[in-house]
Amino acid sequence: MKMRFFKLLLTLTLLVFLPCPSIKAQYNSTSSDKVDVTAPDEVFPAETGEPAQGSAPAESATVVDKIVKNIEIKGNKSISIAVILSKIKTRVGQPYLQNVMSDDLKRLYNTGYFSDVSVDKQDFEGGYKVIIILQEKLIVQEITFSKTRYIRAATILSKIKTQKGKFLDNKNLKDDVRVIQELYNQKGLTNVSVDVETVTDEANNKAQLHFVIKEGGRVLIKEIHVYGNKAYRQKKIISLIKTRAKFFLNTGYLKEDVLEEDMQRIASFYEREGYIDAKATNELEYLEGGKIILNIHVEEGKRYYIESITFQGNSVVSEAELKNIMKESVVEKPFSREKLTVDLSNIRTLYFDKGYIFANARESTSLNPDTGRVQVKIEISEGTQAYVNKIKIQGNTRTRDIVVRREIRLNPGDKFDGEKLRRSKERLRNLGYFEDINYDIEDTDTPDKKDLVVQVTEAKTGTLSFGGGYSSVDQIVGFVEIEQKNFDFTNWPTFTGAGQQLTLRAETGSTRNNTMLSFTEPWIFDYPVSGGFDIYRNERDRERDVGYAYDEKRVGGDVRFGKQFTEFISGDTYYKRENVDIGNLESNVSADLRSEEGESALSIVGFTLSRDGRDSTISPTKGLLVSGSADVAGGPLGGDKDFYRFQTRASYYVPLKFNSVLELRLRTGVANEFGDSDKVPIFERFFAGGARTIRGYNERKVGPIDAPTSDPIGG
Repeated sequence: MKMRFFKLLLTLTLLVFLPCPSIKAQYNSTSSDKVDVTAPDEVFPAETGEPAQGSAPAESATVVDKIVKNIEIKGNKSISIAVILSKIKTRVGQPYLQNVMSDDLKRLYNTGYFSDVSVDKQDFEGGYKVIIILQEKLIVQEITFSKTRYIRAATILSKIKTQKGKFLDNKNLKDDVRVIQELYNQKGLTNVSVDVETVTDEANNKAQLHFVIKEGGRVLIKEIHVYGNKAYRQKKIISLIKTRAKFFLNTGYLKEDVLEEDMQRIASFYEREGYIDAKATNELEYLEGGKIILNIHVEEGKRYYIESITFQGNSVVSEAELKNIMKESVVEKPFSREKLTVDLSNIRTLYFDKGYIFANARESTSLNPDTGRVQVKIEISEGTQAYVNKIKIQGNTRTRDIVVRREIRLNPGDKFDGEKLRRSKERLRNLGYFEDINYDIEDTDTPDKKDLVVQVTEAKTGTLSFGGGYSSVDQIVGFVEIEQKNFDFTNWPTFTGAGQQLTLRAETGSTRNNTMLSFTEPWIFDYPVSGGFDIYRNERDRERDVGYAYDEKRVGGDVRFGKQFTEFISGDTYYKRENVDIGNLESNVSADLRSEEGESALSIVGFTLSRDGRDSTISPTKGLLVSGSADVAGGPLGGDKDFYRFQTRASYYVPLKFNSVLELRLRTGVANEFGDSDKVPIFERFFAGGARTIRGYNERKVGPIDAPTSDPIGG
């Protein structure tokens, strides 16, 4: 019964609202968000909204009774009909829907191929023929530039959006003009003018562009003067800015973007010193010959000092702790909002380190312009402690999750700890597998539990490097090395992702030939114990000038294991087996060296303990590294030589200005024979002097010297 009623209602609707003979819609560049629907032969009274006498009723927007019988494309020249049809949803054999057609017009225009798009429809074989009328954008056939002196045409072309073979877009062209002007401004050419001449070929839908660039001359700063400054001398103000007058190595060219930043630098400096109302402006005084005088006007205003700092809302953290963490804002010191912002961040960090990740600190100030005193009130919302629900790893496409998780110092169920998170980031960075490491926090169903999201961006961990050079010690030397810091021998064919380290290196040169294979598994069977081995063959030819009056060949290998006992303390133990061949001695060598001629077998076991407090193992900037080692050769281990040895090393890193670091390094050692040996073999003694130890001295010449031959014999 309901179906019959619906059919009757639909029939009455179609009889009342008959389709009009023609509806035309247009979508063009001048009305990018509007579709005009007009019926030329119809008049609609404004008052009633009903058709006038003799006019046809309007077509419903969605209810239709005609099918699309044909689609005709007009105006396309370079864009194929197949491409155009792929962009629209109106299809032959489907009902004609005005709202779908309107969306099709937008889709075609948004392709960027056309400057104008319109549609019409005609009665055709009992249905409609849809006619899509297009006006294509011109295609850039050629781009040329007027003769330029300061910037090459190829450089300009690489910076602009308009390119040969692409459609000409007027908006992009305007942007390109601004880009060219900015390029010249950066070089101090602030008087540049840029115009574009366009030659069109409508028949072939082509356009030729010619950029007319009048570079003008560079504006040279002759002098810089500062006015209005009372608290600080002109020399101090000028030292804050990057703009410089012409002098010796300073070019002195005016760059407007840099000058604008300089005014902000001056205002920011004054603000940090308590002059919170300070302003800086500039005025250019033009002289003959393209020179100017730069006048900087400073309005210092009043200097404000902090009268008091009060805290509200803190119960977990004492007021003494809060004042101690506020290093920048201190009572009776100049008031600065910039410095106060830093202190507020330090307060949030303090709470975060205690697990209160929702804590927030807001400031309110009361300034007295008459006295220049500021009362600072800090309101703290502590919230509650938060605990780690899950740890999610994101961004690792090659590296296994377990490799990341084992470096994170937090576990599910732990409270959030900022210090442990920072240490986790340091450990992940020390792996060398990631370009970037970030943290995020996701909500869970439990308010005090949050998911910790570790987001990593993987770096290239495999390298093939080769090179060569010359030194006074090694003469001509070349090398080739293959290294994978994130190796996985079980992951065929990429062999990456498990955090293992594999290195294969070969060196050759005038005086030495070395080969080495090294492998390390940082977590054996997913336990925090590392293991690995090294296999090597090192040869060095006789070169008496650098302390080697003999040929030396070492062939051997070692097996090693290590464990991290605490966050910063770790230990390693190893066993090494090595054959040493000393030969090709000169006739007048020392007795110590003559006694070592021939082959010797060494069997050594050793242990190393180290404390690494550096901020990075790859590129440290601060911290202390201390290590001590002891090894024993011979005795119950076998071998031809019996000796023991103790060594200590220390490196202290101090950050300096200009991203530089000072390293203070100390090394000490002692070795002695025991058992059947009457001396420590010469090839295991300590030598100093030269580029790798003490610069300014000849190679290996610091220490005991054999008097008759002047050869170093070590100590």
